[in-house]
Amino acid sequence: MKAELKELYQQVILDHNKNPRNFHDMPDATHEAEGYNPLCGDKVHLYLKIENDRIADVSFTGVGCAISKASASLMTMLLKGRTVREANRLFELFHGLVTGELDPEAHADELDRLVVFYGVRDFPTRIKCATLAWHAFQAALENKKETVSTE
Repeated sequence: MKAELKELYQQVILDHNKNPRNFHDMPDATHEAEGYNPLCGDKVHLYLKIENDRIADVSFTGVGCAISKASASLMTMLLKGRTVREANRLFELFHGLVTGELDPEAHADELDRLVVFYGVRDFPTRIKCATLAWHAFQAALENKKETVSTE
């Protein structure tokens, strides 16, 4: 990973861990799901408010490592206002980014600020931390009632 991207990654992770965006309950959510990463102990509760196939609002609560919390925070920022289809596309791109299946430079515009998670691919156990909120997002869309686990 390039030195500048590595430094940016560290700054973003620290900032979003210390000051997570959209970190609150949502009593009027239309969809919600729980996620759990037993390896790291991360727990997330994701809330969605979907109106006319668009994500009108999204938030989360929970506890977890810095990568998990930062990923959830950044995810909520980038999903808000998107259509469900656009959000699913972003999930696919992010998953490809952190698992090493995607060239980040080829999709930099679509990935936006998520590109800072590029380095997670070098730490396989941390991939589950980074993708936990995203899997909870998918479960919420599907109205799954059971807790989503990264195992």
